[in-house]
Amino acid sequence: MKAFQVQSHDVAPNIADVSVPEPAPGEIRVRIHACGLNFADLLMVKGTYQDTPSLPFTLGMEVSGIVDALGSDVTGLAPGDRVAVFGGQGGLAEYGCFDARRAVKIPDAMSMVDAAAFQIAYGTSHVALDHRARLQPGETLLVLGAAGGVGLTAVEIGKLMGATVVACARGAAKLDAARKAGADHLIDAETQDIRAEMKALGGADVVYDPVGGAQFDAAFRSCKPEARLLPIGFASGEVPQIKSNHLLVKNLSVLGVYWGGYLQFRPEIVTDSLATLMRWYCDGKLKPHVSHTLSFDAVAEGLELLRSRKSTGKVVIDIAS
Repeated sequence: MKAFQVQSHDVAPNIADVSVPEPAPGEIRVRIHACGLNFADLLMVKGTYQDTPSLPFTLGMEVSGIVDALGSDVTGLAPGDRVAVFGGQGGLAEYGCFDARRAVKIPDAMSMVDAAAFQIAYGTSHVALDHRARLQPGETLLVLGAAGGVGLTAVEIGKLMGATVVACARGAAKLDAARKAGADHLIDAETQDIRAEMKALGGADVVYDPVGGAQFDAAFRSCKPEARLLPIGFASGEVPQIKSNHLLVKNLSVLGVYWGGYLQFRPEIVTDSLATLMRWYCDGKLKPHVSHTLSFDAVAEGLELLRSRKSTGKVVIDIAS
């Protein structure tokens, strides 16, 4: 089968011919239809992600497809089931073997592309806003990187939870995507002062930040007393250094969010969250935004779209076509 593999952190990954894997006990084999790309994939290529696998490995964190075979000790799933899986790796291939406990059956109404774009982006935002920040109706939510893969989902979910959502992104096209996702106010990070704009709106109760760097600093300074800041990632390449005395003055809280980490120590947080999100999807309350659906031989192009920030929402690789 074909698999998009990282052989070395100093050499660009490429498509290789490898053997079709056999499922181990507790695993399912999936005939993969689609794989969602994530910013973390770029970090894995460089070897800087916190969960980078040992070399060589197949890239691709989240997939959708059809269960093809079962390892021993697997219950609740059968060949032919439509599933989405967060495997952490192995998704950019024609087949993959994954822990059966990470597989979620997907409703008939959900396309394979939507399913491959769903788990990480919506799961991260829902766990961050609901479980970590305890976002309340009427609060003001500032979303940085609001047109990105996780940013747009934070805008959607924030509105569903009753918040006033302020979306910050670069340029008119990305801001328009955030507006269509439900943002109440827009800030252009290229031309406007984030702190000044937020102060004019009364400040932020919750900050959702997948960007880091100078944007985090500006958002930090625009927080209301008792605000909660959610570091999601550092797409800017700059990890903010937080001064604890500033936290003290306004009684601020900084709440780290690593969605995949819950699978290791509190998997029920992820399971319950995904159940809620799937219900919202079936009720028509969520609509994944996929700006690019590309063929398997265009994976490098898809990764470059993420690297250059030319995509909005998700980039999905259609492997089955």
